[in-house]
Amino acid sequence: MNIVVDDLTGSEVAELLKEHLESMRSHSPPESKHALDTKGLRKPEITFWSAWEEGELVGFIAMKELNSKHGEIKSMRTSSSHLRKGIGRKLLQHIIHVAKQREYKRISLETGSMEAFQPARKLYESFGFEYCTPFSDYKEDPNSRFMTKELF
Repeated sequence: MNIVVDDLTGSEVAELLKEHLESMRSHSPPESKHALDTKGLRKPEITFWSAWEEGELVGFIAMKELNSKHGEIKSMRTSSSHLRKGIGRKLLQHIIHVAKQREYKRISLETGSMEAFQPARKLYESFGFEYCTPFSDYKEDPNSRFMTKELF
């Protein structure tokens, strides 16, 4: 799998991001939806990576720099035709590696509390992410779960 920094201009990425946002809308009420659209993901503090196998987009992941020691996973999605192939695991390994290269002390995320998000939460747990209180600008929300991982 080839994971590359992406400028979000490709049609394949646009389609997968659209699928991601539609899925988030279907599982989260509007006041609890934190997934970013293309414009939101193009901010300078966010790095977006796409993942490819044999010329086919298989997933993406994005990280926001909250400060010089703390990163946030903003988006992660595996293409529906590539589920249960370890794509999410490889993307998560990649972003943790980058966070360590950037010398972040921790990496955090917000995800849904609903059943649809359980596979993602289990994946994060398997990488040592622990549940935590809201960070950055997030507020307590029964539809959100917050997780963090110390890196050093």
